[in-house]
Amino acid sequence: MHEDRFAALAERVLAVRLGQMAINERNKAGAFRVPIHLAFGHEAIAVAVSDAMRDGDQLLLTHRNVHYNLARNPSLAEKVREFALDPAGGAGGQLGCMNYSDASVGIPYTSSILANSLSVAPGVALGHAILGRRAATFVVTGDGAIEEGAFYESLLMGRSVSASMVVVVENNGWSLATRIHERRVPIDLEQMAGALDIPFQRLRGNDPLDYAEHLAALRDEAVEARTPALLEVCVNTLGDWTQETPDHPDGKVINYHAGIAPTVDLEKGPLLADDPGDPVFVLMQRYSTEDLAELAARAMDLLGEVPA
Repeated sequence: MHEDRFAALAERVLAVRLGQMAINERNKAGAFRVPIHLAFGHEAIAVAVSDAMRDGDQLLLTHRNVHYNLARNPSLAEKVREFALDPAGGAGGQLGCMNYSDASVGIPYTSSILANSLSVAPGVALGHAILGRRAATFVVTGDGAIEEGAFYESLLMGRSVSASMVVVVENNGWSLATRIHERRVPIDLEQMAGALDIPFQRLRGNDPLDYAEHLAALRDEAVEARTPALLEVCVNTLGDWTQETPDHPDGKVINYHAGIAPTVDLEKGPLLADDPGDPVFVLMQRYSTEDLAELAARAMDLLGEVPA
């Protein structure tokens, strides 16, 4: 049973990776009319959040949302059409990428405004409580958005009104091209959670089953205790490249933030980094090349055909 469950999660991780790679290839070809923010390296947490969600739970997203939308609904065609602003897209060509949401799979709201979804989450969670629903409201943000007042205020409000929320902070250590240590002092999220007396977890390692089990437990705790819960997950946003400059003749690392990831090539396969910072590398430590290829083939079936 354990192996079957891991395999199911691994298949979905590969679907999210391959789906993003397919979108990246279309972006290279100039198919899209909107900014695209991919999340190579974030696939395991997206799959785990989706797996932890129960009937009635909802998920609020930020501008970097493609991985969560693929985790909840791997159909590629509707997303490719939406990013091209095609009326046949998943949102009728009205939302594009940075605001893409799909209420049919529990994603009622996505905002391109930094930290905006955090402000909405306590209200959504409070609505569930007023209606007597034992539902959790998941909301995803990044380490840059925790510098906004909305982050603290949403946790404070959620705690004050006994809202069942799970706040997921994806910490990749970057904000645009600036590392955390270059722009601000460290923020200890565990101490912040302690100050508000809310549950806290920190995850790393990209094991999708480990992530899913921790997320499910945190979700249940938030619902039972009627409280926000805070989770920080350490991720590497892959797809970076190096660029020679007068100050960096040997090459400066350019962190992928948005647009085309030039070093990512679908034809070379799903592995992007030969270390545990890549969720696909973690899968490769568990499966043979043949077994991984079979999982990848099943993942491609989930994604379906990409429109020409």
